[in-house]
Amino acid sequence: MNDLDRMQQGISVARVQFWLIAVFVVAFYVVAIHLAAVDLGKLATGLPKLWRWIEQAWPPKLDEVPLFLLRTAETVAMAAIGTTIATLLALPTAMLASRNITPFPRLYYPTRWFLNALRGIDSFVFALLFVAAVGLGPFAGVLGIALHTWGSSAKFFADHIENANLGPFEAVRTTGAGRLTTIMYALVPDVLPVLLSTTLFWWEFNVRASTVLGVVGAGGIGQELKNSMDLLDFSRLFTIIAIILVVVTALDQLSNWLRQRLG
Repeated sequence: MNDLDRMQQGISVARVQFWLIAVFVVAFYVVAIHLAAVDLGKLATGLPKLWRWIEQAWPPKLDEVPLFLLRTAETVAMAAIGTTIATLLALPTAMLASRNITPFPRLYYPTRWFLNALRGIDSFVFALLFVAAVGLGPFAGVLGIALHTWGSSAKFFADHIENANLGPFEAVRTTGAGRLTTIMYALVPDVLPVLLSTTLFWWEFNVRASTVLGVVGAGGIGQELKNSMDLLDFSRLFTIIAIILVVVTALDQLSNWLRQRLG
């Protein structure tokens, strides 16, 4: 077989692979659209209804703004406390889940599996479980946020540690320093800016995510959001959404400013 024949054979194989992949992708989306019950007809008939609701939302109700601000403050506090607890738990867990520095290699995979389990369960589901355990209120939201964020942030921390430059770490180890001392003085200063930036990201993310935790009784502005939806009180709903957007935007700007200072 000459070079031309091999080239033609390679092109034929590539074409077959391309069409097989194309057929698979098309089949995947056909099945996904069916399972997701996508119906453009319903969308076309529903949009006018949505427009009527938007018209009913004006003018917004302002008499309950102090209550909405209090509930929004609860949401921010839930996210802040939950993220802080998660970070404190994630730091030591990330050490165990980092292949290059873990003091107990046998615990590497079990720790990773544990973190994957925490990440796989959304904070909404955790909050629902804790509402049943500790009752209605923001505390259930704090616990739900903390557990999910623990798994997510620890995984990010561990991945960054595994990709970090361990030159200073190994150099300090050769002096006879203990593992904990070496980590604190040779590794933490190198990865700290990224860890803090990641923590800020999760706090900002949790503020947005926790706005719906009130749907399951976990307190915060989501509880007022659900009440407005249940009563079809669109002007009250508009006010709540506007406050959420303002607060989330302000926190986003603050988070970006802090990340730039850390960089």
